[in-house]
Amino acid sequence: MLPKILSLAFAALVLFAGCTPQPAPKPTAVSVLQRLPEEQLPDFSDDMDAASLLTAAERSMKFFDRVPADRLYSLGEVQVRADLLKSTLQRFLELCRAQRLDRKTIAAAFDVFLIAPPDRPSLVTGYYEPILEARSRRDGTFRHPLYGVPPDLLTIDLPSFDPVKFPTGRLIGRLNERKVVPYFTRAQIDGEKALDRWGSELAWLADPVDAFFLHVQGSGMLRMPGGYRRIGYAGANGRPYRSIGKVLIDRGVMTADEMSMQAIRAYLRAHPEVMEEILWHNESYVFFQWVKEGPMGSINVPLTTGRSIATDPQFHPSGAPCFLETQKPRLDEWGNVLGWEPLHRWVLNQDTGGAIKGPGRVDLFCGTGEQGEWQAGRLKHPGKLMILISKGGIP
Repeated sequence: MLPKILSLAFAALVLFAGCTPQPAPKPTAVSVLQRLPEEQLPDFSDDMDAASLLTAAERSMKFFDRVPADRLYSLGEVQVRADLLKSTLQRFLELCRAQRLDRKTIAAAFDVFLIAPPDRPSLVTGYYEPILEARSRRDGTFRHPLYGVPPDLLTIDLPSFDPVKFPTGRLIGRLNERKVVPYFTRAQIDGEKALDRWGSELAWLADPVDAFFLHVQGSGMLRMPGGYRRIGYAGANGRPYRSIGKVLIDRGVMTADEMSMQAIRAYLRAHPEVMEEILWHNESYVFFQWVKEGPMGSINVPLTTGRSIATDPQFHPSGAPCFLETQKPRLDEWGNVLGWEPLHRWVLNQDTGGAIKGPGRVDLFCGTGEQGEWQAGRLKHPGKLMILISKGGIP
């Protein structure tokens, strides 16, 4: 019965949409894709070890072994087939094993594309896998749940209804009196306990701020009485991601230069009277599942520290080899920033993120635990992301 109800609800939605005035023509899109001439290429020197690059590239190859050859992925405003991306990665792996990832060889084997917004520099940030104390049952200290996917959450794949009118996209919602409505917000889930009736809690944390940032990171390691267990992304409520850092800047609490994950944590813990209000500003909510290995990226391969990146799939092809240039913090043994130095390395596009939107926007996976947190929390710099495609693959 449920699919029939959903079909009726969707048909009503489409009928209503057909009665609205036609929108004004969209302005001509500005290109975010630039093919770089050889003289503008970097020397492609890499500041990390060769073994980690080989591991990350081989993991991307496992992804391409699973997907249909004719599946399309976005490269800026261009669509590229999976078989072209796979052949690109195969050639990249050959050169990687032969230790021939120099500028001259890259220029001969590949076209190098820069993806960047037309009106501002690309932004590079970092994310990590936290290690958190947790319990399998709620008690007086561990009171903040991590939920699995609730049974009333619905995913509506728009192309399956009408691929002409809706070539891409999906809706996330729930059924309410025979109507599909948006799913609960963070305030409704955490404040009004909208999911308590389902019993879909996987674990409990002691700190709501830890729970919030686990949602932002998308995966984590839980230290439980029976040992460590890993938790990974399973779904989300479909609500928009809204930055709480921007709220603090708008309120004059801190400047953009002072903004970091550590600064946000410190402010929220020092001001519990506004903590819920600020956390609930971000309506997006993540649901988890137990995973055996990881952390896992969106292409279902384990992430590699320093080599895996998350980007917006509207502009960046999954699994692709890329070269990243930005700045990285130089830290002391307590995580304090001593200075900044160049970051330049090969990376693989293996993940996505709710806050990672737009061309050239990059989130670098910085590792697990405290060291990863120190790096990720302070990484926020302009940068460049260059993507390889086999020579001649794109006219």
